[in-house]
Amino acid sequence: MRRAATAFLERMRLRRTVRDFSDRPVPRDIIERCLLAAGTAPNGANRQPWRFVAVADPEIKRRIREAAEEEEREFYRSRAPKEWLAALELLGTDEHKPFLERAPWLIAVFAESYEVAADGTKLKNYYVTESVGIATGFLITALHHAGLVSLTHTPSPMRFLNDLLGRPDNERPFLLLVVGYPEQGATVPEITKKPLEDIAVFVE
Repeated sequence: MRRAATAFLERMRLRRTVRDFSDRPVPRDIIERCLLAAGTAPNGANRQPWRFVAVADPEIKRRIREAAEEEEREFYRSRAPKEWLAALELLGTDEHKPFLERAPWLIAVFAESYEVAADGTKLKNYYVTESVGIATGFLITALHHAGLVSLTHTPSPMRFLNDLLGRPDNERPFLLLVVGYPEQGATVPEITKKPLEDIAVFVE
């Protein structure tokens, strides 16, 4: 158990968010397996209130980029407080999101507030945000384990994803996950993670 836990820790320590993506194709079956892994996540009342829309179509990716960059321009110019912009400056981000077109896959994650049965009845889902967040964590981990890289992208608001991807009103965009291989020579921010004593408390 210690060997397994240590090996997993060391593997996850290698994970980094990437913003420079290669256009090298990723086979669909790899994405399918990672999505199935995400679907094993614990969730409220086993309602499984997540919907993943995996997009490889270049035209749809272009339209997503255009809509996302429009929202991002407003964010960087007027919505974001100065403190937030200062924090983002260290990561080198701005309103330009070329990775939304270049990466082979975009996975839009939706949170389903309720399910609509065949007869039109609304079936309430429980702990939706928590459940979808856990499943997304599983997905990011599965992608990393498969040898891929990812980037979590959250333009605000994201309702344009419903329109572009034809999703119903009971599904709320949770985040957009950019997936693929890193570009040759891609760089990542030099960051550190907090030590155990800063993130955990043991009561024994």
